[in-house]
Amino acid sequence: MATRTRIFSFVFAMMMSFMVFSVYCSARIYTVGDSEGSLANLGRRLWDDVYYAWAEADHKEFHVGDSLVFEYDPNINDVIHASGSLEYEFCDYSSPKAVYNTGHDVVTLTEPGFHYFITSNQAQCVLGQKLEVLVIHDPSRPVPPPPPSKILPVGKTYKVGDSQGWKLYNSDFYNKWSEERQFHVGDALLFEYDNEVNDVYEISGDLEFITCDPTSPVAVHKTRQDLVRLTEPGVHYFVTSHSGYCEAGLKLRVMVGPLPKAVTLPSFPKKVDLSAMERLNNWLQTFKHQPHH
Repeated sequence: MATRTRIFSFVFAMMMSFMVFSVYCSARIYTVGDSEGSLANLGRRLWDDVYYAWAEADHKEFHVGDSLVFEYDPNINDVIHASGSLEYEFCDYSSPKAVYNTGHDVVTLTEPGFHYFITSNQAQCVLGQKLEVLVIHDPSRPVPPPPPSKILPVGKTYKVGDSQGWKLYNSDFYNKWSEERQFHVGDALLFEYDNEVNDVYEISGDLEFITCDPTSPVAVHKTRQDLVRLTEPGVHYFVTSHSGYCEAGLKLRVMVGPLPKAVTLPSFPKKVDLSAMERLNNWLQTFKHQPHH
């Protein structure tokens, strides 16, 4: 009986290992540009559509879990994971999601949606050294494990716009509202609004914020009573997709600071409240040990 149990356990373990191996082998690795358009060659030749053509060739489909390999001369180039479509369009690398500069960078695609890659070499980026890929999520393929969740303390909750909520005031209202407050990781923003405003879009970059471009949002909220937790330090951007409202000033930019450090108060000796009898006893003890003449 024991032998049969051990054999069954061994077979089951082998089957599970094979299944895991098979699933994870389905993730693909792409060398960006292949041999024709690799970044190493782009110092000598650049085409406006080389990366577009590469991404479209052979009906490539990029899935969550796939990886992109960027090979190039790090003395000339780097790889910037741009934060949005406008940063990609205008070769703006001022607020990147990530920067790679080893010359042989492996970037694993962990989230579905559009991903944008450019070089900080402005001249080459303008000439076409940039890549846009659409990453899709296939339920039958593995998803890389998420980073360990962080347990954040419950911070302050700020009602955006105060008593009137998320609505159109004047063009500078939300700028002043944000500057008058200090936001930290763990705080939350409460957006309350009516049918006229309709939504809150959290967007990814400064250019999208300035131009009121909601086409590549980080998140979309439409419950009319949206509580948005601030889980990462840095600049966070919020707009409405309502035509004309964002341009008139219905947009919010907040600077989120790191978790506030715990303040340790100095310890002071507790005040001792002695009874009259205890004070008399202490005085007698002191008197007893004094020398007498």
